Amino acid sequence: HALEASLCTLSWRKVNKYELNYYHYSAVIDACARESIWTEALQLSSVMSQSKVERDTVTFSSTVSSCEKSNAWEKALQICSAMARGREQSNVVTFCAAISACEKGGKWEKALRLFTCISHSKL
Repeated sequence: HALEASLCTLSWRKVNKYELNYYHYSAVIDACARESIWTEALQLSSVMSQSKVERDTVTFSSTVSSCEKSNAWEKALQICSAMARGREQSNVVTFCAAISACEKGGKWEKALRLFTCISHSKL
């Protein structure tokens, strides 16, 4: 599995005191999204923040996508809220993943609210 290989590489680099950067973390978060493992994606995003590794829209979108695939709509919305409070701009991918997470969780009102946000934004 790509996720196991990515986590193994990340651990090896960390144990051997190699500096981990945006690309290392983002690759593993993307693998988490593909494997629908939102808890690991959120943990890695948090580690990035604590380690002062800059996160961007792609990183946040991948994390929201992992939540969407795992039916973790509440976490997806929390990430979107954090993005709105911070300086990261949501994109169509972020909104669509969050809307899909809400839909899968049976939260159509929240999905509709997000859709309204898209129509009011400059996306």
